[in-house]
Amino acid sequence: MKKMQLGFMVLAMTSLAACSMEAPGSSSEEESTNGGEAGGDYTIGFSVSTLNNPFFVTLNEGAEAKAAELGADLTVVDAQDNASKQASDIEDLIQQEVDLIMINPVDSEAVAAAVESANAASIPVITVDRSAAGGEVVSHIASDNIAGGEMAGEHLVSIVGEGAQVAELEGVPGSSAARERGEGFNTIAADSLDVVAKQTANFNRAEGLSVMENILQANPDITGVFAHNDEMALGALEAIEASGKDITVVGFDATDDAVQAVEDGRLGGTIAQKPEMIGEMAVETAVQSLDGEEVEASIPVELELIQ
Repeated sequence: MKKMQLGFMVLAMTSLAACSMEAPGSSSEEESTNGGEAGGDYTIGFSVSTLNNPFFVTLNEGAEAKAAELGADLTVVDAQDNASKQASDIEDLIQQEVDLIMINPVDSEAVAAAVESANAASIPVITVDRSAAGGEVVSHIASDNIAGGEMAGEHLVSIVGEGAQVAELEGVPGSSAARERGEGFNTIAADSLDVVAKQTANFNRAEGLSVMENILQANPDITGVFAHNDEMALGALEAIEASGKDITVVGFDATDDAVQAVEDGRLGGTIAQKPEMIGEMAVETAVQSLDGEEVEASIPVELELIQ
């Protein structure tokens, strides 16, 4: 009988000790469901259009650094410039029940259905650098691509002169960046330049080279080129230098290679977008939104001409 009483006393003391380990009013279940308080322990999914491009690598690095600073868990998936893969990646993030999804769309139209799927699962979405054509997003963080295209057009006119024959290398068809940069550029070009060639090179350096080679054969009198990003600009520059022609190329993004080419006098200029800042601001906005703070529907990141 005494042994039984002693056993009950030990059990009671153990239970009391276990209870004292938890703060009043808390439980392990509450910690798992409310772990995001004060900005920490959120799981954020990030679907990037491609990590085979220095601009998006830098953007991702900015996002990862800010997530580490704020104590958020960032799950990054690479769409590899494939809209179908991106849709599948986002569906996987939804199934993982992440707290929020940041999306850098491959194709602004195609990604709309994935945004709507996240909406249906009550998972908030933030678009980064490129917008979505449908679905509801908490915020859109990007540079003003139209203004950047105008800036590039004005700079090209200042170098090649009014009425000069020029070519335009377009980005991935359907992406908001390609559409908006082209819109801005052509606003200026319509009155000041003769755009004799316009062809997509999908934001890719190798394609920029091959497309530029074809354009040079068909249009030997062009004196200027605007490329929707630096990768295409650098590819075009390689083709131009191989041809021995004197043609000014203006890019967009201010990647390290492009800035070096500007400093070396090879590239006529590039529009700086500050991708690291875009990534940082995206994660910061995500955490603020998850913390219940009101965030702006559109957050612009300033541009700068590098020449």
